[in-house]
Formats: sequence, structure tokens, C-alpha cells
Amino acid sequence: MSTDLTLQAKGREDTGKGASRRLRRLAGEIPAIIYGGGKKKPAQISLVHKDVMKSLENEAFYSQILTLDVDGKSEEVILKDVQRHPAKPIVLHMDFLRISKNTQLTTKVSIHFINEDTCVGVKIGGGIIAHSMTELDIQCLPKDLPEFVEIDLAEVELGQTLHISDITLPKGVESVALSHGADHDLPVVSVNKPKAAPIEDDEVAPEAGEEGDTEEASEE
Repeated sequence: MSTDLTLQAKGREDTGKGASRRLRRLAGEIPAIIYGGGKKKPAQISLVHKDVMKSLENEAFYSQILTLDVDGKSEEVILKDVQRHPAKPIVLHMDFLRISKNTQLTTKVSIHFINEDTCVGVKIGGGIIAHSMTELDIQCLPKDLPEFVEIDLAEVELGQTLHISDITLPKGVESVALSHGADHDLPVVSVNKPKAAPIEDDEVAPEAGEEGDTEEASEE
């Protein structure tokens, strides 16, 4: 598991759309909520927007365990949702889920595709790599949570497709899809044959009889 990320947060009691707008506009902060954790009540918090934007640049922030320091008290969480402004680089709201060291969690991790540049299906076969997935739903204990999972494409041949079952997951990590049965073993990446180039009209050979017809017409 990777190094924990920590964000400073403050508890808040003023809720609602108006309060959230004021928080973002006047204080440069983001409204957020922490939920889960058995009988614990959801906690309304605020985060400094510039600190969040910097953290979101780190891919691991979306999947690893985070520490929220809320008014001096630490909460271990994972990020469950980020609501962004549709046109501006602004985060509008965030959801965090409390975790328990002894309880399995379900989350998404990124898939890293390695050795694409040396893939035999591309270098020798002239194929094109097509990604069907970029994230994988997994379940594991917090201590086993990976930052990402890898798929090595070096030996993938032209026309070959890799499925979820072809991903080597770390010890203690399971695919949510595969837990539902083999019918859920979805494709992840494939090396496809390139599409045939369209034939131009002037490249089409004349049909039988066309050449003779032309000669007869010239003789007349």
C-alpha cells in the first residue's frame, strides 16, 4: 500500500445550497461529506480548494487510503465521488467513505498498460491496441489496497483479447466482476487488425466487357 495522503479539513454546521455557494465563493473551500463507519453519523466538512486540486493531480488519490484531519481528529477514508463544475476547473463537492481495517472495501483502481510500444501484435502484426477498460472494480482489506493494477502487453498477438481474468491481482485483492461468475469476465484490452483502406473508384478494375465496349465505341 502506498504512502497515506493527508488533507486538512474543518467541520461545518451550515449546510444547504446557499451555504455551499458561500463557502466556495468567499472562503475558497469545498463542501464535503464523510459517511459510513457503522453507527457513526455522516460528518459535514470543508476542504481548502487549492489543496484538493493539487492532490487530485496524483492518480493514487482516487484509490488509496486518505487521512482527513478534521479539527485535529483523524479519519481514514477513501474518495467515493468528486463533483466538478462542467466548464470551469472547480470542484463543487466531494464524498468520502470511512474505512475499517478489518472490513473489506469495494473501490476502483486504475489499470496501467505496460509495454504497448513493444507489443508483438503491433510491431510485427501491424495491429492497433484498443482499451475496453481503464479502471477495475476490486474488493480487499484496506491493508491490501493497491494504487493500480498492471497488464503487460508485450506478448499479446494480433487478434488477441485479454480479459479481467488475465490480470494478475496482488495477494488479497479480488475482482468484483469475477466474484459474480465467469460470465462477467469482460474484455479489457485487445490488439485489433487495422481497418482495410477504402478502395477509390479509379482503382476499381473494369468489369468484363467494359474494355471491349470502349474500343468498339472508338472505332465507330
